[in-house]
Amino acid sequence: MDALIIAAGFGSRLRDVSDSKPLTPISGIPLLELGARQARAAGAERVVVVTGHEAERIEAALPSIADRAGLPVVAQRVADWTKPNGWSVIAGAEVIAGNYLLMMSDHIFSAPILAGLARQGSADRGVTLAIDRRCDNPLVDPDDATWVQTDARGFIRAIGKTIPDYDAVDCGAFLATPELAEAIRTAIAAGKAGSLSEGMQRLADAGRAATWDIGTAWWLDVDDPRAFELAEAQAPAELPEVYTRP
Repeated sequence: MDALIIAAGFGSRLRDVSDSKPLTPISGIPLLELGARQARAAGAERVVVVTGHEAERIEAALPSIADRAGLPVVAQRVADWTKPNGWSVIAGAEVIAGNYLLMMSDHIFSAPILAGLARQGSADRGVTLAIDRRCDNPLVDPDDATWVQTDARGFIRAIGKTIPDYDAVDCGAFLATPELAEAIRTAIAAGKAGSLSEGMQRLADAGRAATWDIGTAWWLDVDDPRAFELAEAQAPAELPEVYTRP
């Protein structure tokens, strides 16, 4: 299994802390390296990083990240990083055969989340999204969260930042099949901008978008200075398998 990490955007909300969000150190370890290490612990044998903004700088850091993480970490550039994140998913999926863990470069997770998500593959779904049903989780920024409404089966009925009714929040980790990139392409062909959520909604409309509840596990979207401070304070204790590694 591969992991696909999206690291192509500008990262404007974290610019007061770091001039490169994917390379921002959290207690000494860059976000991209945290993602690679966590992907390996969940069973990934290779990490594909989609680059865009400051691609050369990020790509130059990947060999050392690969050495420290203990698995191949390779780059795949998106043609236009200013487009929505679904275009990055399409670019990365082009060099991946089969299912893959899909992660955002600014999200970090306690070990049970990715390990549990990696075991959720099934023929009845084209994607499985890790969700947190604690909609009042104090670590979640409600103004930036992607919300999820599920049906009685736990499959996605609606997903997006502005949906009026929801019962969970998107954790930013997916077990994807090739259907996801194809759904994003179909949404673009229908006139959509090409966001990941638009592709997810198409799979949801087809009854192919499942969820997996993380329960009380810890996760954090390191997207602004407040979240960065929380990550600095909490990540070493929440990710002991990373921070106690020689």
